[in-house]
Amino acid sequence: MLHSAVPAHQKRADFRAALASGRLLRLPGAFNPLSARLVERKGFDGVYISGAVLSADLGLPDIGLTTLSEVAGRGAQIARVTDLPALIDADTGFGEPMNIARTVQMIEDAGIAGLHIEDQVNPKRCGHLDGKQVVGLDVALRRIKAAVDARRDPGLLVMARTDVRAIEGLDAAKDRAKALVDAGADAIFPEAMTDLSEFEAIRQAVDVPVLANMTEFGKSALFTTDQLASVGVNIVIYPVSLLRIAMGAADRALDTLLADGTLEAEVPAMQTRTDLYDLLDYGSYSAFDGGVFDFSLDGHHHTRA
Repeated sequence: MLHSAVPAHQKRADFRAALASGRLLRLPGAFNPLSARLVERKGFDGVYISGAVLSADLGLPDIGLTTLSEVAGRGAQIARVTDLPALIDADTGFGEPMNIARTVQMIEDAGIAGLHIEDQVNPKRCGHLDGKQVVGLDVALRRIKAAVDARRDPGLLVMARTDVRAIEGLDAAKDRAKALVDAGADAIFPEAMTDLSEFEAIRQAVDVPVLANMTEFGKSALFTTDQLASVGVNIVIYPVSLLRIAMGAADRALDTLLADGTLEAEVPAMQTRTDLYDLLDYGSYSAFDGGVFDFSLDGHHHTRA
């Protein structure tokens, strides 16, 4: 009821233990707290919180317009309703190294299990669009160094994302990934890999967990979990998928309403009231409220000394 009973430090420890197990962790992107509950209910390994989704939710493109407060606030809303660890997109860290340090501590306070910071020039672009620019290696390393030094809970996972593959090629991506690990990154997110062999090359280049981004309409084919596991990928995210599916369904339903004057035809595709209440754990709220409403001090006399 209300918030998860699992404290943030435990979620972080669980996340790291799962990563150390060697199995592939699956993190669908939650576009709101309710969808995070559904991700947990279905048995996934964690929840991903996408910057692109957060921007889109605000009616903005993913070009670095969101603020640290918005990202940390949304992250806290999602993290607190699920027992699963949450991994959040921290873009470029929202500024210079001292800003990045503040970003890390605010995200830590939000109850998040891990975050990734990228090496794009600010303002950034979607990682699967052309025209990206990356900062020099020295700046990229300082971003990760600031993030690692700022965390207070050593369990917080600091992941480095690099977009250099699309600009300078795979060898440059491997070299940068190695350097980012040397700077303290706990995991590597190589963006916009073109095929499985490229993920495998990054996997062989570093000795920390590697993430694959399975976003639709991007540079990478939509590999299966078995394919990704076969080349040693440790985490797979589906950042915008649930939002795209939900918005596609909403688009079609509104067309139905315009055409038919009723949503009767769409009812079979809707989440039922019963399923919604079950996902919300409505019963425990009623039980809690009843227990408080019916409480009295009868039989609980306290004698003053």
